[in-house]
Amino acid sequence: MIVSDETSERDGVGFRIVFGSMVGLWATYFLLATLRGLLTGLDLTSEILLIRLAVTGFGIVVTLGLWLVLRAMWASPLWQKVAAILIVSMPGALLTAHFNVQAFAPINKRFIEAEIDKTFSGSDAGDMLDETVSDDETSRLRELERKTREDLQKIDSPDTLEYWRYVSDVALGRYFLLLSWGALYLALLAGAKAREAERKSATFRQAAREAELRSLRYQVNPHFLFNTLNSLSALILTGKNERAEAMVDSIANFYRQSLTSEPTADVTLDEEFALQRHYLDIEAFRFPDRLRVAISLPDDLAAVLVPGMILQPLVENSVKYAVAQSTRPVTIAISAREEYGRVVLSVEDDGPAGADAQPSGHGIGLSNVRQRIEARFGRDASIASGPTGSGYATHIRIPLMKASHG
Repeated sequence: MIVSDETSERDGVGFRIVFGSMVGLWATYFLLATLRGLLTGLDLTSEILLIRLAVTGFGIVVTLGLWLVLRAMWASPLWQKVAAILIVSMPGALLTAHFNVQAFAPINKRFIEAEIDKTFSGSDAGDMLDETVSDDETSRLRELERKTREDLQKIDSPDTLEYWRYVSDVALGRYFLLLSWGALYLALLAGAKAREAERKSATFRQAAREAELRSLRYQVNPHFLFNTLNSLSALILTGKNERAEAMVDSIANFYRQSLTSEPTADVTLDEEFALQRHYLDIEAFRFPDRLRVAISLPDDLAAVLVPGMILQPLVENSVKYAVAQSTRPVTIAISAREEYGRVVLSVEDDGPAGADAQPSGHGIGLSNVRQRIEARFGRDASIASGPTGSGYATHIRIPLMKASHG
């Protein structure tokens, strides 16, 4: 019989674990039986240990048979599995006890016959019988010896009722051994089912989170496209065709880079900052005299991973509410820094200050970013935004994760 982990996957418990539990149980039996022999003064010869080892191996084989029955019932209710353990363990225990009795029969027979000879035929006993016991009493002792030997033969013969009574006594202990393994297997099965349920739940949660991230990511592109098309239309309507053509090239470059990545995939900060440079290059066509850009990315943070286009809505907000509504030059600053094992991403501007300069929560843009980082990082991330003394700032704190190389 060949059984692999793959063929036992359907019940959720790998064959190595199942077989290991059987070996562990019967190895414990072997050690306890050997220890009992030592405590009772039994001479543990190599012959006895080898026979006990064979009995242990046979017990493992019988337990494998019980497992095959339970494995075939992998889809059955728990009560049916319990009933199967209680019922199948009975013949299994009898079979194991029968093998045990037969295996130890030669040794037991030699031991008992030696005790009988010592009791009834010893030289000292014989002298005592001749000197102190009458002929009738001697005959009764000889008859007792004969009957004892006959009883021994009955116990050794599988064809007698006495033999199976003796085997039944031995089988009781083996029965509880098999029941113990059955209970252990059910516990392993329950644990495996719990882990499988947790794995499926995690898979469902991951799928739901990825669907949410895709939905939120796809909200960014149409929003940006609407703004850029308005800008392009304005250039065309004002007759600035060369600048409109250059803007079309910039838009194409931006979308070429932004659409090549999986919506739920992370990108490096270097890639994210480069994407925002492309975007601000496009906006510079609209505000050539008002838009100023300051980008700060330390070299040791360039390989840090962040959700793709996570800064896009924030940069758009700064353009919309700071640059577009100002009559003077406005600087949009994008920066990153490390802080207590997290990376802090900041988008700031020095546009019109005050709570009234931008709508509460930055509308859809800030809400989009907040939902994305909550879906991606849960409580491990945070976002804070609000007016400063000289403008408006948004700070995102997320776990610091670096891209692996090689």
